[in-house]
Amino acid sequence: MKVLRHIVLASSLLTLGSCKDFLKENPTGFLTPESNVSSVKVAQAYANAGYANLQGLLAGQSGSYGGNTWNLLEFMTGKANSDLGQTGFINFENLSYNNTSFYVDTWWQQMYLGIGACNLAIQSIPTINASGLTDAQKTNMLAQARTLRALYYFYLVRLYGAVPSVTTVPTNLNLNLPRTPAKDIYDKIIIPDLLLAEKSTLPWQDNTGRVSMGAVESILADVYLTYAGAAINGGAQNYAESAKRSLNVIQNGGYSLFPTYTAMINPANKNTGEFIFQVQYAASVPSTNPLTSLTIPNYSGISKYADEYGSVYPTPQFVKSFPAGDKRAQEKQFFFTSYPSIKTGQTVTFKNTYIYKWFDVNAVTNTIKSDLNYTLYRLADVYLMYAEASNRAEGSPNASAIDYVNRIRARATLAPIGNLSQTDFEQEVWLQRYFELCFENKMWFDMVRTRKVHNDVTGNWDDFVGHKTVFGFTFTEKQLLFPVPKQESDVNPNLLPNNPGF
Repeated sequence: MKVLRHIVLASSLLTLGSCKDFLKENPTGFLTPESNVSSVKVAQAYANAGYANLQGLLAGQSGSYGGNTWNLLEFMTGKANSDLGQTGFINFENLSYNNTSFYVDTWWQQMYLGIGACNLAIQSIPTINASGLTDAQKTNMLAQARTLRALYYFYLVRLYGAVPSVTTVPTNLNLNLPRTPAKDIYDKIIIPDLLLAEKSTLPWQDNTGRVSMGAVESILADVYLTYAGAAINGGAQNYAESAKRSLNVIQNGGYSLFPTYTAMINPANKNTGEFIFQVQYAASVPSTNPLTSLTIPNYSGISKYADEYGSVYPTPQFVKSFPAGDKRAQEKQFFFTSYPSIKTGQTVTFKNTYIYKWFDVNAVTNTIKSDLNYTLYRLADVYLMYAEASNRAEGSPNASAIDYVNRIRARATLAPIGNLSQTDFEQEVWLQRYFELCFENKMWFDMVRTRKVHNDVTGNWDDFVGHKTVFGFTFTEKQLLFPVPKQESDVNPNLLPNNPGF
């Protein structure tokens, strides 16, 4: 089974170093499941290893110029286009993608590599008896590993539905595991892992990039909100559980909205302020954030990058769907339409509107190495999760839910909302998620869990199944899950039958 080969590989490539420094330290040794090691540093190395594959969320796609795992979830929304045919965008525009298409296998591989590293940490850390390593430290290290494992599985079940359940370190390559239903993955791995992490003494905020209690609660809020939704239909109690966790993040402090949107593209603000949990990048090492160059207009000549990809940019219909006066749609907020030439200084006006959310000015004009992190959870997201979940749990929006939505609107220079019906408030929250979190790999998951899509032309909320994109293609049940990659099912027939339509 190919995925198990990846897991065993991950288990054998753990290197020593702190979480804060793992991006810039050279490997000083290797840990395998059989290693006889006993030190605080080794225990932390096991815990740190699970973080590395978070960068798999922005992994380059072999054989694709400008291809990146991040592209997939933006192409699928029908609200993004591309300057590059080499990204394979057309297959997602016309919904003709299949089990050999770009990105489908890369997501699978990267998530299971992360799971493999987490499994080794969960198995190994309890066995380490080292001077200076307390039980509380072990508990917190395990909490980090379990949180990361839950996050990797959370991506997998939302992308593929039923997937193999791997919770121990494989001892050989001869295992052909069947797929486990998504609900069982939630019930037996994702939720239990996060609930165990919730019992630890992790700090509410951690500016080193490690998992904090704020991150645990944010992920739990997202998990329960998704579990309550259409994919699992877990029931109203899960909306209440989601609201409880997001409210914990809001009320326990440590996080605050940035006063400006451009503060989010200032590398000095990494792991602070609004940011709850981010994938770590550093300009001083090869592991630089790829989204800056990926989202610069192709061959625009505005940067020192040799490759300006224009891999993903918004459709004009999506940009026009922002309400009048919304600051987020204004120039050099979330998008931009022009920039000075790096050679002449003259303004270059682009043929399309492009994404400004990862425009690292220093990288563009100087270093060609972006120091920006990639955000997985930020406070605006948590505000909106609370608003949606509490509205569902309580049958109508409460004062706090309305207040949190209005904080998002206020930063966008939009007028506050008043009392709305449950349905109208829910649709307002969904719309704010579309606008606020656009191109952060959130929108596709929102579409699938709500089974609703905002029609940027009519302004209506369409049913997911039957929604026609601006490219003229219609979502069907087939689009609810991606196919199991062919390279996995070829070596493990137990992964078949594939998802409907593939």
